[in-house]
Amino acid sequence: MFLFQSPPQTSYDLRFSIAGIPVRVHPLFWVIAILFGLSSSSLIHILLWVFAIFISILIHELGHAFAMRRYGQRSSIVLHGTGGLTIPEQISWGGGTANIALTPNQEILISLAGPFAGFLFAIFILLITIVMGGVITLTALFGIIPFPIAQIPNGGDIVNTLLITLLWVNIFWGLVNLMPVYPLDGGNVARYVLLQSDPWDGVRKSLWLSVITGAVVAFAAFFVMHSTYMAFLFGLLAFQSYQILQRRM
Repeated sequence: MFLFQSPPQTSYDLRFSIAGIPVRVHPLFWVIAILFGLSSSSLIHILLWVFAIFISILIHELGHAFAMRRYGQRSSIVLHGTGGLTIPEQISWGGGTANIALTPNQEILISLAGPFAGFLFAIFILLITIVMGGVITLTALFGIIPFPIAQIPNGGDIVNTLLITLLWVNIFWGLVNLMPVYPLDGGNVARYVLLQSDPWDGVRKSLWLSVITGAVVAFAAFFVMHSTYMAFLFGLLAFQSYQILQRRM
């Protein structure tokens, strides 16, 4: 999927490592994060949005990376213009290289580890809010989805804005990532679940599920949530899944 491929390396990449896991941040990541934050009312809020996206996507990808390590698979992380990737590293085998063979259940757990790392981080934020004497309320996101709002009375605008943004990115986009649409984590989970129940036709069924779900979410995003970005994203992912189906026929 061209939207989710690792971008070429540049001299402007930010590089570091966490617990032995190499991380590369492509400059386009910062550009897209800033564009997402332009709807904010001030430079401080834009920077808070960029920080929240960076931390949240990094935690998501670290969830995948640590799960891979649990099964003996080394990996590296790339943050790019459309999110992040955790890329498994090949091992030396004979005269060449090969990937570590993982079972379907291991693949499922690795896929789930990313969104659930974000959910755990959101729970941590809510607990910190409570410990600091803050208040947690529920609001209706897009008028239909219950969503927690964390506020610390003496925290000030910057702290409370950061808390709300972190919860938004980790909970809402974590749930979005679990949609059974390729190449999101939910799409990978659906693929391996269906492959176990139907080894011969599981991939085709998962692609049809991706097409239908992507189209439904795109429709709901445009007409119910009034989100052009989500409508475009899921419409494109549904179309890409349909293209893969056509090539398999």
